[in-house]
Amino acid sequence: MAFRSYRHKDPAPRRSLAGIVLLLGLLLLNPGAANAAALAQTQLQQHTVMADGHPLAVWEKSPANPRAQLLLLHGRTWSSRPDFDLLVAGEDLSFMNSLNALGYAVFALDARGYGATPRDASGWLTPNRAAEDAAIVLHWLKARSPLPLHLFGWSYGSMVSQLVVQRAPARVASVTLFGYPFDPSRHVAAADFTYPAQPPAITNTAANAASDFIVPGSISQQAIDAYVQAALAADPVRVDFKNLHEWAELDASSINTPTLLLEGEFDPLAPAANLSAVFSAIQHPQKWWIVLPGGDHAALLEKPRKTMLVVMDGFMRTVDGL
Repeated sequence: MAFRSYRHKDPAPRRSLAGIVLLLGLLLLNPGAANAAALAQTQLQQHTVMADGHPLAVWEKSPANPRAQLLLLHGRTWSSRPDFDLLVAGEDLSFMNSLNALGYAVFALDARGYGATPRDASGWLTPNRAAEDAAIVLHWLKARSPLPLHLFGWSYGSMVSQLVVQRAPARVASVTLFGYPFDPSRHVAAADFTYPAQPPAITNTAANAASDFIVPGSISQQAIDAYVQAALAADPVRVDFKNLHEWAELDASSINTPTLLLEGEFDPLAPAANLSAVFSAIQHPQKWWIVLPGGDHAALLEKPRKTMLVVMDGFMRTVDGL
C-alpha cells in the first residue's frame, strides 16, 4: 500500500500520515480485526425508498450488532448487486459481506434505471438527480438508526458522492471516493453537447462487463465470468445520462467532510495527476490518499480488496473516534 500526501506543503498531513501507517500496521497484524469478522453471511434485503414519487431500490446486508452504517454508490455502467455483492463459489468477493464482517450495516443504492430501480418517465438520469436521490436515501438511513453514517462512491458514484457532501458537508461522517474519474477538461465541456430526443437505451455487452479487469492475475477467470453474468442479468441495457455539464459543480475545495481518496495503482480512469489536485484542495484536515498497489478500476473485486477494506475500516473508525 502506498500513501500519497507528499505533495502537501503543510507538515501536518505528513505527521498524520505516520499515525495512519501505525494504525494500518496494527490492523494488519491483529487477526482479531480480520477475524472478528468471521460472521455468517447475512441475508440480502431489498428496500424501496421513494424519491419525489419515484421508487429507488436499496439493498441491505447487516450484521447482528453493527457499529456504523455505510451507503455504497455504484458506477456508470453496472448496478449494486454485481458490484458490491458478487457471489462466487469458493471465493470471498462480496464487498457487502466483508464490510459486514468489519461491523458495518451496509446499504447499496441502485440509481434510476439500474438494477431493481426503474427509469423515471424522462428515461434519462442526470448528475443532479443522482445526487438528490442519494441524499434522500441518506436521510432515510439517518431516520432509521442513530449509528454513524458513512458514504462510499465508486467511479461515477464517487462523483455523485462528492456532489452530496459539497452540498451538505455534515450529511455523513465521512466520504470515500474510489476510482474517481472526474476530469474538468472532459466533463465541464459537456455543456455544449446536444442529446438525442429519446434515450438510446443501448444493449450492454459482456466485453463491457469485463473491461475494468486489466491487471493479470488479480482476479480469477471464474470470478470475471460470474461478474459478467451477474452484470448483464442486472443491467441488460445501458442507462442514459444527460446534462453532464452538471458535473462542473464538482470542486474539491468545497469538500469539508472527512475524505478517503482511494487510487488503484493501474486505474486508467483515475490518474494520479488529477487526484493530486483533488487531494490538495479538500478543505477538511482529516483526509487520506491511499494507493492500492496492483489495483485497477475494479480493485474492490481483486487482490487489493483486502488492503482496501483495512484502509476503509481504519479511516472510518478514526473518524468515529474509535
